[in-house]
Amino acid sequence: MTEEVRRGAAVIPEAKQHQVAELAEKLGRMRSAVLSDYRGLSVAQLEELRASLREAGIDYLVLKNTLARRAGEQAGLSEFTPQLVGPTAIAISYEDISAPARLLIDYARANRRLEMVQGGIAEGQVLSPADVRQLADLPSREVLMARLLGVLEAPASQLVGLLDAPSRDLAGLLDAQAQALGGAAAA
Repeated sequence: MTEEVRRGAAVIPEAKQHQVAELAEKLGRMRSAVLSDYRGLSVAQLEELRASLREAGIDYLVLKNTLARRAGEQAGLSEFTPQLVGPTAIAISYEDISAPARLLIDYARANRRLEMVQGGIAEGQVLSPADVRQLADLPSREVLMARLLGVLEAPASQLVGLLDAPSRDLAGLLDAQAQALGGAAAA
């Protein structure tokens, strides 16, 4: 009899151990993950949701809570395991923190399933459903980068305008004087 069986822990079959290890690896390298309840979705709706998430580079996995808890513990994320209640699926993003939250919240709104999101985790912080909704309202990484570039570029543009103003004003003054002298010579 093995030590795990004597302590009352269930022995996991090798195939399931592989699933736990694979999920733990994904959780270890993720930027954010959102837990959702997929009950009430038809197969077509679930495939539509998966396709939209896949296009954004997000993995959407239907989980057995027991295996997900073990994977979370292996990845050092045991604090999010209390959110694993009922039928659960997880959307995992490896790049954009807000993408899974934004896409799942948009899908939930479009399909009138406002209680779809159960919680999540972003950069090691556990998120409540309300936190996930706030995360969904954040602009995408590309939009934030464009805004930052605009903020950084504004002072340089203003400096160029200030440095160019005296020469532009002098050129305008000389042009006005030439027109005034040309008009006086014609009279």
